[in-house]
Amino acid sequence: MNEKITVVGGGLAGVEAAYAAARLGAKVTLYEMKPKKYSPAHHSDMLAELVCSNSLKGNRISNACGLLKEELRLLGSLCMESAELSRVPAGDALAVDRDKFSAYITEKIKNHPNITVVSEEITEIPDGVCIVATGPLTSEPLAKEIAKLLGEESLYFFDAAAPVVAKDSIDMSVCYKMARYGKGSADYINCPFTKEQYDAFYQELISAKLAPLHLEEEKKIKVFEGCMPVEVMAKRGEKTLLFGPMKPVGLPDPVTNKEYHAVVQLRQENTEDTMYNLVGFQTNLTFPEQKRIFSMIPGLEHAEFLRYGVMHRNTYINAPKNLLPTNQVKRHPNLFFAGQMTGVEGYVESMASGFLAGVNAYLYLSGKELITFPRETAFGSLLSYITDETIENFQPMNMNFGILPKLDERIKSKQERYEKIANIALEKMKTFIMENNCLKGEV
Repeated sequence: MNEKITVVGGGLAGVEAAYAAARLGAKVTLYEMKPKKYSPAHHSDMLAELVCSNSLKGNRISNACGLLKEELRLLGSLCMESAELSRVPAGDALAVDRDKFSAYITEKIKNHPNITVVSEEITEIPDGVCIVATGPLTSEPLAKEIAKLLGEESLYFFDAAAPVVAKDSIDMSVCYKMARYGKGSADYINCPFTKEQYDAFYQELISAKLAPLHLEEEKKIKVFEGCMPVEVMAKRGEKTLLFGPMKPVGLPDPVTNKEYHAVVQLRQENTEDTMYNLVGFQTNLTFPEQKRIFSMIPGLEHAEFLRYGVMHRNTYINAPKNLLPTNQVKRHPNLFFAGQMTGVEGYVESMASGFLAGVNAYLYLSGKELITFPRETAFGSLLSYITDETIENFQPMNMNFGILPKLDERIKSKQERYEKIANIALEKMKTFIMENNCLKGEV
């Protein structure tokens, strides 16, 4: 194979795309602008940097994201391989040590004989077979080129990351360890509120000072529901947080059995167990306000904040209008998009999108028929959703059971119903892999 595949972007989608194509024999050039240039949310010089959270969500197949992860494992996903090796305790969820996760992937990509990594910002779409996987933080020059190519303006929404605190600064005489409903091991640290403490915290939160945004961006701001800043959520109503990130249900004190008015959960951030992030506390508060208000959380009065939350603009394209289910651009079949740029929202969803783009870019380069996954699989449902031309107001989508085909039979138990759907999906995926050598890493 003389021609090469160019992958632009070294995030989760980009590394999966590069690795999937390279293991089939394609020569891949992967462009990543770091460390020469960083987006507002990136700090590490490694590939596959995790930004908002270290959690890859639920791990059971009765969880939609858990099903997608299991399909990725069947397909030989590089990111899932790394996730298992860098895993940290998180109950039923799969959470990772960010640095170890990225370091493993970086080493595998940079040492692959078919992959060349170039540290350079790409401001124009390269010629030839190309996968654009620059993510929701695509640099402005390239974003303008993409908008020009697609004949429309890019769409924007805003995304936010949660703060991280030092474990040894958490007051464990106030907090306690427990997983919700006692499911799995007690890996979460819980910060309990009385009603009086919650009321005082709530009032400060809704009146806090926000970090400034550029005027042009404020005019067209769209906040994605799945990553909504906690202060935006709070302003929807006094009880909104009690049904969201501060939900106390299923979290009584394991010693006294006392139930609380509200609870903030902290999740382990690294394998050394020295850092914890505030679950669901993505924010756009100024750094001084974060220190002041989040120190009102019981047990965090003297917390050391190792990283404050940040908010940044995200970019995604109108996938139903522009993309085929193969991740190809309709009017430019040699060009593929992958990851959150396509409107798949979430780490695991980005991995899946990148994997498909990598395989299909190789097949296109080889003159072979491209693949789409069976509709019954999580892969197939996710890609079917984002390329559904009947969708009028397209919004980024996380993997969920609502986009998978319904069962013919009626099963009252939600967990049993989801498990049945998941088992059908996995059987379909196993059969599809057996029927397509490219999914087994074979030419």
